[in-house]
Amino acid sequence: MSLTLHGYWRSSAAYRVRLALGLKGLAYDSVTHDLRTGAQRDAAYRALQPQGLVPALESPDGILIQSPAILEWLEECYPEPPLLPPDSAGRAVVRAMAAIVACDIHPINNLRILKHLREDLHADEEAINRWIDRWVSDGFAALETMIAQHGSGYAYGDTPTLADCHLLPQVYNAQRFAVDLTPFPRVIAAAQALRERVPLAAPEMQADAG
Repeated sequence: MSLTLHGYWRSSAAYRVRLALGLKGLAYDSVTHDLRTGAQRDAAYRALQPQGLVPALESPDGILIQSPAILEWLEECYPEPPLLPPDSAGRAVVRAMAAIVACDIHPINNLRILKHLREDLHADEEAINRWIDRWVSDGFAALETMIAQHGSGYAYGDTPTLADCHLLPQVYNAQRFAVDLTPFPRVIAAAQALRERVPLAAPEMQADAG
């Protein structure tokens, strides 16, 4: 099956998909869209992804958008190795961890939101940094507790799951913005374990990095 991932090296949502592809050992082609120049809003790309956001995955089933949906599709179509636990309760916990990132942290800290804060609401960089720190820290505090309850080397259990695919990119973002992560040692340890397992998915390893 041929797969083509549309992304951007610093996009944490695209990073999630790269991690899952790497964990499952799937080959794919890459098409990059520079978010800094607004390339994702070009008409040709919007024909694939109506929101003009990355990632999008060209697949045998058509164009897939929104990273959580793409990850679930990968899990259904390529079930080995599994990125969800075998039991329904475990799967619910992993999906909840992923949702803390995808629903509660990332959307209010992504590029277009920060651009709105700067350009339309005239927030200075100190205010921007406080904004980022607030929402990242709130989410990571919850994840730290959940990892203490359920993790054993990774966010849930002793093998990577979809929770880790969400967690590592958010840690990368937090480090970029100098969020104090010392209160979250379990979050950091789980993220580092996945980074070491799938090093080629890292933002700085992408062809468009810079």
